Amino acid sequence: MAEMTHTIKSKERRRTAMSVQAGFLVIGLLLLLLAPFFVYPIFLMKLLCFALFACAFNLLLGYTGLLSFGHATFFGGAAYFTAYTVKSWGFPPELGILTGVAGAAVLGLVMGFLAIRRQGIYFAMITLALAQMFSFFCLQAKFTEGEDGIQSVPRGHLFGVIDLSNTNTMYYFVLAVFIIGVLIIWRFINSPFGMILKSIRENEPRAISLGYSVVRYKLGAFVMSAALAGLAGAVKALVFQFATLTDVAWQMSGEVILMTLLGGIGTLIGPLFGAAFVVTLENYLATSEFPVTIITGIVFMVCVLLFRRGVIGEFYASRLGRKLGFEYRR
Repeated sequence: MAEMTHTIKSKERRRTAMSVQAGFLVIGLLLLLLAPFFVYPIFLMKLLCFALFACAFNLLLGYTGLLSFGHATFFGGAAYFTAYTVKSWGFPPELGILTGVAGAAVLGLVMGFLAIRRQGIYFAMITLALAQMFSFFCLQAKFTEGEDGIQSVPRGHLFGVIDLSNTNTMYYFVLAVFIIGVLIIWRFINSPFGMILKSIRENEPRAISLGYSVVRYKLGAFVMSAALAGLAGAVKALVFQFATLTDVAWQMSGEVILMTLLGGIGTLIGPLFGAAFVVTLENYLATSEFPVTIITGIVFMVCVLLFRRGVIGEFYASRLGRKLGFEYRR
């Protein structure tokens, strides 16, 4: 009888948690739909692009346990591929984005193949070295136009019909891409493949003993993360209509790491919060005389000292978060 009562209460808590989370989801979606009427759309599009980038990075770090210092390669590489094909080859925006995503996936496959058999700091350093090599290539290659970057990239017409030169139209296109990207990540981490990745993160020797090909699973996660980071970079190239060396610099990889750690590793919402906070901070301090890097460094130190799980991670682990049905298993 006691077990039955406990089961009923557990089901009721799950229903309550699902209702609360669904409510948050609906409110967030409504805010995003109405946001361009109150906030500068270009700023919002930048925020969405970096939020998707952070979510893609978190897919690798939070759910696979691999710290990559080379994710700017996929973000910036896709930006270059998209910008070049759209401007020089006349690709429509949807085909240009797909080209960027495919290019990022290929880069992820190559980098992952070379780095995935190493762990910890060795894996991180290999990804950083390869990213620096790609950054140098982008500086020297003719199609990237060196330090000037690829500028004046046309947004074009989506499917030959929808004019993306209109700022509000472009915003809703970016929002749709962002939602699709987050849904792909959610489905990926809740699939059997994602569950195996979590088991590898928690206890790799045990996963090997159960017969799983750990290297293949890690490589699959790496390529998926690279492709989604490329999706964010490709869309960003159309939003700002240029691709530059800043997109492939190692500082970009550091920035996405900061966003993920600040929000909460291993949470779906954490990177969104971290990206929103960092992008907003940089935007409002851009005209200030105080260096933005010092502020972000202070924020990072405070996060490490006081919010070891990240802001969202700490909320999930708090009494209120548990009461609302959120779980933090990192």
